[in-house]
Amino acid sequence: MTGPARPQSATAPSGGPSLAGQVIAVTSADQGYGRPISAALARAGASVVLIGGNTETLAAAASSLEVAGGTAIPIKADVGVPLDWLSAQNRILEIFGALHGIVHLADKRASSDFTMLSENEWMDLFNCNVKSSVGIAQIVRRRLPGTWLTIIGPHLDEQGLHAHPQRGALRGLVEQAHLEDLRLNLVLPSRASSGDETLDQRLAETVLTLALPGMAHLRGNVMDVPLPPVPKLRISDTPYGLSL
Repeated sequence: MTGPARPQSATAPSGGPSLAGQVIAVTSADQGYGRPISAALARAGASVVLIGGNTETLAAAASSLEVAGGTAIPIKADVGVPLDWLSAQNRILEIFGALHGIVHLADKRASSDFTMLSENEWMDLFNCNVKSSVGIAQIVRRRLPGTWLTIIGPHLDEQGLHAHPQRGALRGLVEQAHLEDLRLNLVLPSRASSGDETLDQRLAETVLTLALPGMAHLRGNVMDVPLPPVPKLRISDTPYGLSL
């Protein structure tokens, strides 16, 4: 027999805003921006579900968050495949009984410039960034209409022509999501992840703010997030005086 529910604190143990009681899934959580975003959500008290394609790196990321005092579980899934996402979503509901929000990294970068981009690479970009976002939104609308979705879109420093139709499609999805009564927002970081949580902190803070229950009225927004440049190593900072 359980006792009466305790009131949730307005602040997390770290002293920042609280997401206590929230269950939030993060895709590509074991790489790029997925790592600092997952860490920020866990510090704020959310139970974080780490979703990605590599079992070992997901487990390591979840273990790191648990050691730091957070709650995290890894789930392997290819969110570009609707049935994979649906399976992951069902698993989350089995474990936690709820899924309050999703942070989806739709920011896969091209390895070729526009003129050399092959059809296969373009389709891979489209599937990873656009198709996956539409599929997640559709399944959420069908099964969990109260769940919010924040999309991290293609970085603004990727200027190839192929990046613009992807951003345009995601912008249209987010701006018109109110037609389906969905709480969607799009965040566009100014550059790719630096791998340094301090340098990428502004993006994590933006995602954290959008996740707060008190911000449920924010939907349909497309936000550019300027991030500090990644410093270049000086020759004196590298071993044996080698420049990087």
